[in-house]
This record gives sequence, C-alpha cells and structure tokens, in this order.
Amino acid sequence: MADIDKRLRQLCEQINYHAYRYHVLDDPVISDAEYDRLIIQLQQLEAEHPELITPDSPTQRVGGLASDKFPKVRHPAPILSLANAFDGDAVRAWWARISKLAPAGRKVSFTVEPKIDGLTVVLHYRDGVFVQGATRGDGIIGEDITPNLRTVKALPLRIPVHDGSRRKPPAVPARLVVRGEAYITLANFEEINKRQQAAGARTFANPRNAAAGMLRQLDSRVTATRPITLLTYAVVDTDGLLPRAQFELLEYLRALGFPVTDIARRFDALDAAIAYADSWVDKRARLPYEADGMVIKLDELDLQAQLGVVGKDPRGAIALKFPAREATTQLLDVGINVGRTGVLAPNAVLEPVNVGGVTIERATLHNFDDIARKDIRIGDRVIVKRSGDVIPYVAGPVIGARTGKEKKIAPPKTCPFCDTPVERRAAEVAIYCPNRDCPGRLDRQVGHFVGAMDIEGMGAKIVQQVIESGLVRDVADLYSLKRDDLLQLEGFADKKTDNLVAAIAASKGRPLSQLIYALGIRHVGGVAAEALAAHFGSLSRLLKARPEELESIEGVGPTIAASIVEWTSNPRNRDLVEKLRRAGINPRENVGTAAKAASGPLSGKTFVITGSLTQPRDEIAATIKSAGGKVTDSVSKKTDYLVVGESPGSKLTKAEGLGVTILDEAALKRLLAGKR
Repeated sequence: MADIDKRLRQLCEQINYHAYRYHVLDDPVISDAEYDRLIIQLQQLEAEHPELITPDSPTQRVGGLASDKFPKVRHPAPILSLANAFDGDAVRAWWARISKLAPAGRKVSFTVEPKIDGLTVVLHYRDGVFVQGATRGDGIIGEDITPNLRTVKALPLRIPVHDGSRRKPPAVPARLVVRGEAYITLANFEEINKRQQAAGARTFANPRNAAAGMLRQLDSRVTATRPITLLTYAVVDTDGLLPRAQFELLEYLRALGFPVTDIARRFDALDAAIAYADSWVDKRARLPYEADGMVIKLDELDLQAQLGVVGKDPRGAIALKFPAREATTQLLDVGINVGRTGVLAPNAVLEPVNVGGVTIERATLHNFDDIARKDIRIGDRVIVKRSGDVIPYVAGPVIGARTGKEKKIAPPKTCPFCDTPVERRAAEVAIYCPNRDCPGRLDRQVGHFVGAMDIEGMGAKIVQQVIESGLVRDVADLYSLKRDDLLQLEGFADKKTDNLVAAIAASKGRPLSQLIYALGIRHVGGVAAEALAAHFGSLSRLLKARPEELESIEGVGPTIAASIVEWTSNPRNRDLVEKLRRAGINPRENVGTAAKAASGPLSGKTFVITGSLTQPRDEIAATIKSAGGKVTDSVSKKTDYLVVGESPGSKLTKAEGLGVTILDEAALKRLLAGKR
C-alpha cells in the first residue's frame, strides 16, 4: 500500500506541474496525449484505492490555476472540463453507466460537436451588451481579459446581431453568460510562425498556445493586431428562457449573432453519433482549426443537469478524442539526405514515438536555417507533429526540459556523400551539393524522371538496382537498357523484363511538357512545364531562351526564369538533352497550341495552388481547368485566386502583398458551384 500511495503522490505532483505549465505559463513540456495518459493512470489507481484520494488530487478539482497578471473573476457556475474516451467502446461504456441514473424509459438523443483546441472564454452580457470576458482559470475563478476580448471581431459586442434577413431574432435576456472557445485558424497560425521566424522571435508550439498568449497580452492594442476568432457552444447562466435541447441551443446562439460550428449534428442513436464522430478522424485536416476530438452530449439539457457532475466532469457529455497528431520525444541525431536537385535536407533521428497510431523514428527538420531559428539541438526533447498523411516534422524543442547537455547543430561544409564543398545561393535557405554525379542524389533524379514520364513497373527498388549495377548513370541511360541487362538483375524474369522494356519504349512518346517536368529543373512544376512547352515547342528552343523571354510567359516569374537559365547554361545538362535526342526522345509541339480553356464559372480567372490539400494538386488543377480557369505555378499581378492548403509557404505572403483573393478548398468548391 505504501508503494501505491507513493505512486499516487508522484502522479499528482507530475500532473499539477504540467497543468501549471499549460494553463498558467502557456509553455507545456509534454503533449496533450501524454498528459491524458497521466490523468488516466491516476484515475485508475484512485478507482482501485478510493481511500487514498486526497482533496488536492488533480481529479478533485476542475483545472489549472489563475494567473496573477489579471483581475480575478468568479464564474457564476463551474466551468467544467470533460471526461475523455479514446474509442467507441469507451463511449458506449460511458452511456451504460449514466443511463442507469436516467429516468426509466426516458428517450434520449445525442448532439455531436467538434472539440476545438483553443482557449476557453466566458462571456458576460447585460441587456444585450458585452460587459465582461474571462478565461476559464481553475474553473471557479478566471482572469478578466475583457479589453482583449473586445478586439476579437467574431465576438458580438451587442446582441442580437441582425443578419439582414426578415427573421425576428430571439428575445435577449437581461443577463446572459456564454461559454466559447477562442482560437487561431491553422492557416493564420502558420503565417504567424513564419513572421516570428523572420523576425528572429520564438515561434509558438501550437495554435492553442498562440491564442492563449495573444489573449493574455497586457496591452490590448497588441491583441487587436492578432487574428483571433471564436466559436460558442454553451450558456453558463441566464435569467431568461432557453431551448430545452443542446442542438436547439446552438441554433439559439447562432440566431443571437454568436459564431457557432456548422458541423454539429443530432442523432437518435448512440452508434450513429459515434460513427459521425469517428468520420472526422480522417477529415480533421479539412477543419480550419485544430481539433483534438468530437464531443458527444446528451441533447436533452434538463437530463444533463439532472445527471450532475462526477469529480470535475459533467456526466452528460464525453469527448471522443482523435488519435494524437503530436507527441514529444528525444532527438537522438540529425541525418542528411540529398534531393534530386542537390538540396541537403536535414532529418531528425528520434527515440521512437507513437503519433496518430504510427510509430515515428524519423521526421523532417525542413532546413538548417529553420533549425537555427527554432534553436533545435541534439539531445533536446522535441515536439513531433503529423498532420494527416503529411510527413512528420519537428515543430520545435521543449526548452523547459533541457539539461544543459544538448549539442547545437551546425550545417555541413561539405556533402556527406561525396565530400564536395556545399553551396548556398542568394535569397535561398537551401544548402546544395553542386556535384551532379553525387551518389546521394542520382536515385532521386531517376525516380522523379520515371514518375514524370509514366514508366510503369519501375519502382524505387528497380531504380536502385539499375543504378547500383552501373547500368544507369543518368536518366538518358534508361533508354539504353537492354533486355539481357535486366535479366541479370535479381528478381527479373521474362515477363517482368519484357513489360519494363515496353514501358520504357512507350515513354518516348510522352508530350514535351512531361519531358520538361521530368528533367527536374528547380522550381519547374507540371503547370510551368505546360506553359513552357506551349511557348517554345521544342527543347532546342528552350535551351536558347533568355530571361526576359521566359518572364514574359504567364506563370513564369523571375525565380523560375533564373532557374531555367541556370539549368540550360550548364554543359552537363545540354549534353543530357543531346543524349536523350539521340535515344529518340525529342518531342515537339506547335507553338501556341496550349489546350483551349473550357467555358465555365471560372472562365478568365487565373489560379495558383499551394500547400498540402485533401486532393492531389493535379486533380484540383484539372477541376479548375474544366471549369474554364487557368492554373499557373507563380503568383503575380495577373493571379486572381490563390488556393491554400496546410503549410502554404511564401506564395501566401506574396499573394497577400498583391491583394490576391485567398481561397481554402471549401471556398473553391463554392466558386466552382457559381457561388461567391
């Protein structure tokens, strides 16, 4: 029993420490998933040994501490948190427990809402006027941040807000206290961190920390410059009449002018509610905000109140958490890969950690400038993130976990694969190995060429085989591969060999645009390759192009033009083009024969696509073109719309500077449907 009591005290100390860092310092050193696991361990031990529960246990109070930087506000009712479930069976077990406490034969339904990972705020209205706003604090006493909340444009300063329709809004009670979540959209969060990096300032670990820090500024003028927004979902206190159901309450708040989620749904059966919540695991990337789960609530508000609270959790609701997309682990070392254009890309070697159901041992570190800005060091405890199917990356170090033994990371002076001195080009963060024969990059060059030219059946393993055997020393050597050469390689039989030889021969007939893209010219994507093919008609003409002619082509800006001139002026590349010509690869197109744009709702409009989206970019581009739009690779004054996904990069900054309209995928769909 003494060992169990000691373990309970240790867990209490750990949880209280991490709660303080999260709620008061806004500087957590572990992920939410790790914190949840500590809470679950404590709950399980206390359930087995209730006689050991103490009044100061984290399970016996609502949440964190209130900071002493702001005046204190006592909430009119406890601002409770939620119990967590991590799968459908746990939700069913929750319902099995609480249904025993409900009146016999009582029919119930369920409302499902997103669990936004933001900063909980409590909003007070008197006679329809916003008079006070507070943080959650410890659930009983919060911090008065009224001046800062007044700067949040989504927060109505007076209700009802008339929406211009003829519908009569609900009557406004004399006293109304509303609960909501203040947050920053993922797109704005990425942009904020880029600006922080450019200014040499510390970046935010996640959108929740960013929102918390911005709403707790001592100068509200600073908060006013930040892109904080809001969603509301509950009434804490009122002297007026309220709807009897949660789903109707959301509509009531919406009718008053409060921002409310548009993905909440009501279900008569629990399994249907669970299925809907589970459906957002794979769709969470479509949400504009960070969400760590879906909340399943009893729709009947009177039954919620009747069931009451157990510990710090209301019995009438539960959070079905998404698999974690963020975790903390130790950075053991830094490896380096060489890309097909010679870029030296650092990657993190990690103590294995589970993120979103996948064990992660390596993650990208972007580039050496990013490492320096974030001050990431070998030996650091680091935050690892994984968004959807995007490659996991290191978001930054956990500064508070440092021991002093961590080692700074210096960029290499020579290529680790061929020992060639590295180069760094003006206005670029990338470090390059200039050696085109570097053994670290040939497989990527050949792999890119194979994919771009649609050579079926030639995967990464075969690419590696033909390189290691000495049969392929550049992409043109693919067309010199003989049947007998391939049959000598491990795993090759007659049928496999014949199919590959036929696929290589078939690729000779690919159009000029595919060949230009396959050559791997830096910054030249598929869209730019189409524009170049339509303008020049042949590789020989492209080799003679001057910068001013290239820049005159729509979608080809100064960066792409400079990259093309650099590539075409290199004797090795000119020799490669000649070698391809001798092998029979010299496609031509009639100048000016770009595909005629279809008519449709996007006719005459030019689009650029950037960031990680839920569909492949070429599919989105094809959809835009079929609706009459034009797609280019570079943002310019001629660009009408920028379609933005996750991690959009510098194109978003340039587009904002030029006043280009920014669209997410949902807005693009509305535009395609002829809606503005």
